[in-house]
Amino acid sequence: MIDISLASRHATQCNGLSRRGFLRLGALAPLGLSLPSVLSWESALAGSANGLIRKGPRAKSVLLVYLGGGLSHHDSFDLKPGAIEEIRGKYTEIPTNVTGLKVGNLLPKMAQTMDKVCLVRSCAHDNDHHETATNWVLSGKFGTPFGDHPAMGAIVAHETGFVGKVPPYIAVPKNPSFTWELGKSAWLGGRYESFKAGNPNDKSWKVRDLACPAQLTPKILERRRTLLQAVDTLSAHIRGNDQMATYDEFAQKATDMILSPDAQNAFALEKESEALRDTYGRSEFGQSCLLARRLVESGVRFVTVNYGGWDHHAKIFESLDKKLPDFDRGLSALINDLHERGTLKETLVVVMGEFGRTPKINKDAGRDHWGQAASMLFAGAGVHGGHVLGATDKNGAFVTDRPVRPADVCWTVYDALGIDPGKTIITPEGRPTLILDEGSVVKELYG
Repeated sequence: MIDISLASRHATQCNGLSRRGFLRLGALAPLGLSLPSVLSWESALAGSANGLIRKGPRAKSVLLVYLGGGLSHHDSFDLKPGAIEEIRGKYTEIPTNVTGLKVGNLLPKMAQTMDKVCLVRSCAHDNDHHETATNWVLSGKFGTPFGDHPAMGAIVAHETGFVGKVPPYIAVPKNPSFTWELGKSAWLGGRYESFKAGNPNDKSWKVRDLACPAQLTPKILERRRTLLQAVDTLSAHIRGNDQMATYDEFAQKATDMILSPDAQNAFALEKESEALRDTYGRSEFGQSCLLARRLVESGVRFVTVNYGGWDHHAKIFESLDKKLPDFDRGLSALINDLHERGTLKETLVVVMGEFGRTPKINKDAGRDHWGQAASMLFAGAGVHGGHVLGATDKNGAFVTDRPVRPADVCWTVYDALGIDPGKTIITPEGRPTLILDEGSVVKELYG
């Protein structure tokens, strides 16, 4: 379903009507205001040309697998078998299809996929709070827990606009946790928020507003258009509301998308074979990965697959015994499927959380927040597979070689899409701000 909020918790217009209030008013319409607001992203397209890097982009799309809560690097991609028991945990290393590279024994399928992946073992920052760290790694700019800065997907939507009949920014099933309502688009506003796809593993799953019901007669459709026009007339009196400034155009495109075969096809998981769906795994994460593959192939510029639940302060091994196999199956299927279909070469896949976990296992048999070190993965779009970048010390506590900071990750993502990370954009208040004010491309990813 679509779940778009057009405002932060406290944003109010000068006439006293909050944007949330206006959204609720628009929701009275059978089509709602959510889809036209999503479609209004395209208005940024005209101004994006000056910000494009002149060289050709490496990727057509970015697919971010976000592990909210913080994956334990000690128990997945950076095991320390020589450390004391309180640090090394219970898992053992297994060899991969890359000579000399080993990963945790609950990742056997990824072990046979590492030739297509660059493993970065040196992600680092100095924040251990979910909210602040999440907004930092997703935007590349440090702020408060309130989502001060637009996330990568929102910036991509702002800079690239629409391609065909699909939104530029989609979250499956929804945005990552630990952020406020507009923590993803921040001051860019609701038009650059993600389109929330919902959980494709639910038996009753369907993407609201992307199907035209059989009983939707031309007469009913005309009534809906009329109601939208009435709401638009009201919007003309709401001065200063950036969501309403070009509403006529977006309302029309909302109807076009609802009836668009392109949009319907992008979400049509039923067209995939049962065998392939089984390969991905019949779980929320597995089917989300499969849907993400369909979305990037349909032209979506930025897809976030949100797979949270990694915040294991207690009984971490009981939890990882269940989560790591699901992660292993879905992610390996995604990378291999993209590769076999020839799509990986034009899709940058990024796998990360907001931080790692503490080296020492705590009294509750868990690991706590640890921003000083974490592992992440890159694949596709020219990334040199079978490569390990960076390292941590013997306890996995601190980075000892080639630290990669949040701004570097975001800079690399923007650069891959041909977006200038140093571009100045203007806030709604007229204040110029840089997309990123620090960082650089992680050049070692490309060999």
